[in-house]
Amino acid sequence: MKVGVDTSALTETQWHQYALRFTLGGLVTVAAGVIAKLCGPVIGGVFLAFPAIFPAGVTLIARREREKKAKAGLNGTRRGHRVAALDSAGAVLGSVGLVGFAVCFWQGITHNAPATFIAAAFVWAGISLSLWWWRKRRRSH
Repeated sequence: MKVGVDTSALTETQWHQYALRFTLGGLVTVAAGVIAKLCGPVIGGVFLAFPAIFPAGVTLIARREREKKAKAGLNGTRRGHRVAALDSAGAVLGSVGLVGFAVCFWQGITHNAPATFIAAAFVWAGISLSLWWWRKRRRSH
């Protein structure tokens, strides 16, 4: 599998799909704020780490795949689930990398904020890409 950018999805996405993504993202953010108010900033911060747009994005990916297959006269439910699962796996790998980013940033923020941010970004990329490579290699064997 090659990694690439497909900009055709931008033209295929309708305005109400963007509205759904922003609405669900806002609701997740509000829920994290309420949790922070009730349980404290540490617990609230954990919930803010949840990608706000993820639930809507996965739903729209699965729907788009089903619709593509339906145009060809096929049932695309299984394909939609598989594509959404693949997107979810990528989100997990990126989220694990974000834990590394957070730890690096937390440890170095008092010393030099710009340098710490850059270092933390490299930690995130390194962890995420390493996990992606490991998963790809493990699946090919």
